[in-house]
Amino acid sequence: MFILSLTYLKSVQEADRFMAAHMDWVSEGYARGVFIASGRKTPRTGGVILAQGERHQIEAYVADDPFVVEGIAVCEVIEVAITRTVAGLEGLKG
Repeated sequence: MFILSLTYLKSVQEADRFMAAHMDWVSEGYARGVFIASGRKTPRTGGVILAQGERHQIEAYVADDPFVVEGIAVCEVIEVAITRTVAGLEGLKG
């Protein structure tokens, strides 16, 4: 399991210019079965995505995020070994 932590390097207004392309990229991540949850940080300084798969594949996919390509955000890829969950989320355990 991976946590993708995106942090804006530019203003929210600049991020909004690329939001549609970024959201297309996010949608494709779900379609590929790589992303399992996502959302904005509060306050709005970036976003977080929960992902599954092989690290090298996730890092390659992150490199194609329009936010990363355009220098809008940087993405930290954090690997997590989930060992405990609430009922219903047992599938997250690695």
